[in-house]
Amino acid sequence: MNYRVRHSTVYEYAEPVTVSHHAARVKPCCTAIQHREEWSLRISPVPAVRKMRTDYFGNRVCFFSVQELHQRLEIEAESVVSLEPGLPPEVDRSPAWEEVAEALRRPVTPETLEAQQFAFESPQVRALASLAELARPSFKEGRPLLAAMRDLNRRIHKEFTFDPKATTVATRLESVLEKRRGVCQDFTHVALGCLRSLGLAARYVSGYLRTYRVPGEDGLVGADASHAWLSVFCPGYGWVDYDPTNNLMPGSEHITVACGRDFSDVSPVSGIVTGGGEHTVTVAVSVIPS
Repeated sequence: MNYRVRHSTVYEYAEPVTVSHHAARVKPCCTAIQHREEWSLRISPVPAVRKMRTDYFGNRVCFFSVQELHQRLEIEAESVVSLEPGLPPEVDRSPAWEEVAEALRRPVTPETLEAQQFAFESPQVRALASLAELARPSFKEGRPLLAAMRDLNRRIHKEFTFDPKATTVATRLESVLEKRRGVCQDFTHVALGCLRSLGLAARYVSGYLRTYRVPGEDGLVGADASHAWLSVFCPGYGWVDYDPTNNLMPGSEHITVACGRDFSDVSPVSGIVTGGGEHTVTVAVSVIPS
């Protein structure tokens, strides 16, 4: 399946900005099942400095600096991406979750050593006792890791309510657990915390969902904006994706952009400005089959 992706971010400032420095992670990555055919990034005003580099987690990042007075900043990325997902893994044949946790505690292979860094706390995800308690009904003794994760994915989808007004990017994980409401970012952080509280490795994934424009067809929750889900590490299977917001395993309708420990590592656009006063941000995403 081929998709044409458009991701627009517009900042409007109440007062002039004298200089701004930003990092944009809006370039879809290339994986075993995902291929990036085209990509372009338009920034207005045109930056005085613009450089691409790869960050620690392997994500492509555009750093740019606008050094002229402006009250509006537009960032628009367009790409063509093809997806060729294979068969889903046989989750009931995956190793027991306790065996995986033990392997991560004493990594003896390059694969488990690389994954181990995602088993620790991160800036926005703490290994809370309440998260371990939330995970336990799914992670019963001896249960295959991917089967346990499938059940946790289902339970988060069932027990938490999607509510864009309930949280912001600054909402703490404890508050999400108390309210049981939030958005894809929150549900992903909850799942990450559950897994890490048990000694398992999981990483945050940012990307896009297919946009539906046909009357009568229900789209996935989280489309028309950046989306988030997670990958759990399982020896012999590698990194396996789960989307708790939609209670599914991502396949032909999820486009991956970046991965990290939590949202703070993969924010689509971040930066600092001098001046500007109050500001508004408008984000629009479309993912259309081409």
